[in-house]
Amino acid sequence: QVQLVESGGGLVQPGGSLRLSCAASGSSFKVDAMGWYRQAPGKQREFVARISIGGEPSYAASVKGRFTISRDNAKNTVYLQLASLKPEDTAVYYCNGFPGTPWPWGQGTQVTVSS
Repeated sequence: QVQLVESGGGLVQPGGSLRLSCAASGSSFKVDAMGWYRQAPGKQREFVARISIGGEPSYAASVKGRFTISRDNAKNTVYLQLASLKPEDTAVYYCNGFPGTPWPWGQGTQVTVSS
């Protein structure tokens, strides 16, 4: 089984920044491509960013240039730096494998962008 634990969310004003973390553990976990996803109220979960084993990133158009994904394979941890935040970035943020989200979802971390 794989456990995913997201953290780092919070309430931030428009234009602000946050850094999210996702720690993966469990006997079934193996280092693989990882992704960040988010789900806003009343909407389906959507892809935000992904990073390959070697560190190559890719982003959804809506966050490109504002968010930065990174990883520390030694710590089985993936990060998402959020900058220039907008109210429409408000959502619960999750991590999982990529593609196909093969592991059980964690509890996510709430990001609220509001003045």
